[in-house]
Amino acid sequence: MTSSEFGHLVRRWRDRATPDAVGLPPGRRRRAAGLRREELAGLAAISADYLTRLEQGRATSPSAQVVESLARALRLSDAERDLLFRVAGHAPPGQGVVRSHLAPSVQRVLDRLAGTPVCVYDASWTLVVANAPYDALMGETSTWQGLERNAVWRHLVGPGSRAVSTPAEQARLEAQLVADLRLTVSRYPDDPALGRLVHDLAALSPRFVELWDSSEPDLDQEMTRHKIIEHPAVGRITLDCDTLVVALDDLRLMVYTAEPGTEDAERLALAIVLGTQTLVS
Repeated sequence: MTSSEFGHLVRRWRDRATPDAVGLPPGRRRRAAGLRREELAGLAAISADYLTRLEQGRATSPSAQVVESLARALRLSDAERDLLFRVAGHAPPGQGVVRSHLAPSVQRVLDRLAGTPVCVYDASWTLVVANAPYDALMGETSTWQGLERNAVWRHLVGPGSRAVSTPAEQARLEAQLVADLRLTVSRYPDDPALGRLVHDLAALSPRFVELWDSSEPDLDQEMTRHKIIEHPAVGRITLDCDTLVVALDDLRLMVYTAEPGTEDAERLALAIVLGTQTLVS
């Protein structure tokens, strides 16, 4: 397949996608029903210039991450997504590997939570997508690459998160994440990317090795629902964090909310306003 064929497909599906179907306002003075190039680029977290070069066949060999982002932004079906991977020169993720594709129905759920901090992790605890309110609350995620996108790495090796926890709570979270990752490996034993993730974590973190080799991982305790977030602009916010599992796709949706009418709800609303204004400025 040629780069021009990839660009043709992206352009055709961009023309097909209406703003309301992807959670955008229709706007005024729209010449066509489809998405503008800048809109698709924003949804896929790539530059408009790069998207232009892709569509015109002047940029070749887009990464699998870019292909996945475009498929998600365009709300492609599984069959269309697989075709886009093949045209880009990548093998489509197949059976027996951790899924990161958001079905259009799941994406519609996210669209309806556009004002609520939400992020989606795959079964390996690698971040698939986070919305603007989540970034406003927890910090910008769009620049994360590779291991930076994995929650196990972030808590055992990297910078952690804005969530405040005691040493005991942090230790329990680490144990729960590693135990869950062990279960994921048992479900996807032939996934090469998952194998590389475990290898890299073991090379970087003695704590990971200790937990991974534990003969009795703690699977009984659920991850805590209540989170205290240390926000740099508005201070501490106590929130409920509910993890919703999309069983067919093995995805985790993490939704952050506050009880209406409380000071925490006001602080959360302020954090979102401040963060999203900064993001779009």
